[in-house]
Amino acid sequence: MNSERANCGISDCRWLWNGWLLAALLILPLAVCAQSDLNSLLGKAREAEKNGDFAAAEQNYQQALQLEPGNAEALKRLGVVEQTELKFRESIVHFEMVLSHNANYPEVNFFLGASYLGLDDLGNAIQSFQKELARQKPHPRCRYYLGLAYESSGQMDDAISQFNKAIMENPKDADSLYQLARIYKNASLEAIERLRALDPDSFQLHMLQGELDSEGEKYLEDIKEYQAALAKQPGATGIHFAIGVAHWAQHQIGPAKQEFLEALKENPSDALTNLYLGDIAVSDREYDDAMRYLKIAQEGQADPFRIHLLLGKCYRGLREFEKAKVEFRAAIETSPDVPEAHYLMAQVYKELKDAQGSEKEFAEFQRLSKVGSEKTPGDNPQN
Repeated sequence: MNSERANCGISDCRWLWNGWLLAALLILPLAVCAQSDLNSLLGKAREAEKNGDFAAAEQNYQQALQLEPGNAEALKRLGVVEQTELKFRESIVHFEMVLSHNANYPEVNFFLGASYLGLDDLGNAIQSFQKELARQKPHPRCRYYLGLAYESSGQMDDAISQFNKAIMENPKDADSLYQLARIYKNASLEAIERLRALDPDSFQLHMLQGELDSEGEKYLEDIKEYQAALAKQPGATGIHFAIGVAHWAQHQIGPAKQEFLEALKENPSDALTNLYLGDIAVSDREYDDAMRYLKIAQEGQADPFRIHLLLGKCYRGLREFEKAKVEFRAAIETSPDVPEAHYLMAQVYKELKDAQGSEKEFAEFQRLSKVGSEKTPGDNPQN
């Protein structure tokens, strides 16, 4: 009797074991199938996102969440789709669900900050972006958006700092460069208006307007503003040089020379003033004066190419062709793609009876001219 009960117990155990095994074998394919369905839905959703079909993407993410309600990636992507559709509040709910289980889930704090920014909730936006930046590999656009949030909240110093850091990390970040330019431009315009409100005829305002006109190549207005500034403060330095450059740009060489000579009285060793005067003297074939000016400009390292070119012209004018060759060669080594230097070198070789050298330099002159490479450094010595 006991033996029969024992056998019966063993039989029951076997039956239970076989039942469990059968259940496990049935459950396993179901789990694999469910995972396959989940991956399929996520794949379809991402494809719909890429195609701009956000309604289909949202539907697929919702179905994926029915299979696995807490799936972090599905919640994140659903939030991103909602954000794209400007459903900021709905997206925030889903981003917060992800962060409640994993506070450092990749990029979720960034997207959360973007949604808060969309709602103009700047405090929460800044906080979220800061959390994202604390991660080892934050979203690459996070610093730029943090800068936007600071700018919108009026924290300009912090905004400038973030845009500068973004540019350091990516020098080709055109968006950050644009925002910096906007901030500085607006600050500049505001300062000009405040200056005008103080005194519309002030020395400072005339100087500033002269600089702006010069940058815009409005040389007639430029000269008038600088002359008005000089009338306000006759002893102010640098104004004669600025007026000289404006005359020079309009090819008014006589008035330019007068202004540069006045500027030279203020600072006899100024390299650029001497370079301008040296250029004018070469054009006037006043080679002794030109050499004196150019030596001072050379000591000040104003513009190596232009100085060597002008010195070569001086020596050529004085018929010292070997010295001219040395200077033109130095100019070519400094800027080899300038046709003028090769043309002048060809002429010097011709004077030295070096036909082969002359032909070679003239051919290079023709080649550079043909491909449109005539970008002579120093057409304006200030360059």
